[in-house]
Amino acid sequence: MALNDDQRTLRDWVHGFAADVMRPAAAEWDEREETPWPIIEEAATLGIYSLDFLANAVLDPTGLSFPIVLEELAWGDAGLCMSIMGSSLAVAGIMANGTPEQQAEWMPQCFGTPGNLKLAAFAVSEPDAGSDVSSLRTRAVYDQTTDEWVLNGVKTWITNGGIADLHVVVASVDPELGARGQASFVVPEGTPGIRMGQKFKKMGIRASHTAEVVLEDCRVPGRCLLGGKDRLDERLARVREGKKASSQAAMATFESTRPGVGAQAVGIARAAFEYARDYAKERRQFGRAIVENQAIAFKLADMKMAVDAARLLVWRASWMAATRTPFESGEGSMSKLFAGEAAVKVTEEAIQILGGYGYVREYPVERMHRDAKIYTIFEGTSEIQRLIIARAVTGVHVR
Repeated sequence: MALNDDQRTLRDWVHGFAADVMRPAAAEWDEREETPWPIIEEAATLGIYSLDFLANAVLDPTGLSFPIVLEELAWGDAGLCMSIMGSSLAVAGIMANGTPEQQAEWMPQCFGTPGNLKLAAFAVSEPDAGSDVSSLRTRAVYDQTTDEWVLNGVKTWITNGGIADLHVVVASVDPELGARGQASFVVPEGTPGIRMGQKFKKMGIRASHTAEVVLEDCRVPGRCLLGGKDRLDERLARVREGKKASSQAAMATFESTRPGVGAQAVGIARAAFEYARDYAKERRQFGRAIVENQAIAFKLADMKMAVDAARLLVWRASWMAATRTPFESGEGSMSKLFAGEAAVKVTEEAIQILGGYGYVREYPVERMHRDAKIYTIFEGTSEIQRLIIARAVTGVHVR
């Protein structure tokens, strides 16, 4: 599969930012475990952290531009990539569920402008509802007298959670309907009743802020219900009548973002492979470069094969999404599952090739390995992806 001139130019431009700005700063921000505002600011100044850039990449009719961007940024550093691209998940939530008017109003506010940066967050997971999104306890109750929705609950594992200027919150409107009774709400900057809870100290992607979001009688205007109340009422009525409803709020977002998650995993795996390959060609033991030993060379062959296979699965799923080709065999989940597990394996092998040097923080592969693991967990664990694929290919409701 060949890239066109525009895609190659985009790839090389983003790669330059990843190599010149992200990589030199990666270790520092991993140690600090803080939001890397200077890096985001530089990305905004160059135009990478912006709605226009995101839209142009996502709207590529081939579907390939966005995974190309994500792979290059994650190749630079996964934690910094997540800090730059974390707001895009909220944008995906608005795109998947909002009206054109809501998209025009809220999506630009997810980024702000250079010198006046904004962050956005997409809040779904809860302490007792991770993979099982049907069990969300956060409630949204409509107050007809004021035309407001009142949100109460706790969200957890939220990228940019509590520090974001805009949160997209998935809440239950009718708990008896499970996932089909949920809706998405925009909580704008300055809304009373929303605050950050615990900030998590993580194994990897530590330059990305992850925390709880606490909602206590948080009131948002009726216009903050994505899709609008009329559409929600119509959908709930159909569900109560036993008719099939459209995709529910959280899954509509995840379905569109899984190949992008896979692309980030590809970037991590590729970075680890390249570093281990170059190290193996320079490192000498017993009078020759260690790459001359089959034990090392075969590892590198398998690592390269895994990287390329993962990328092809991601590109296929991205192309299918862009061309509205149905995921009849769970192709979106396949891309995320394979790429995430490949990243874990490739980074582990990179550590093995470097030996003791791979285990210390002076060398980047240990950080890459720590970063890689989350790609088998968030936005659907490997087990959930296998469940989705199994149901798709068998037609059986596997449990």
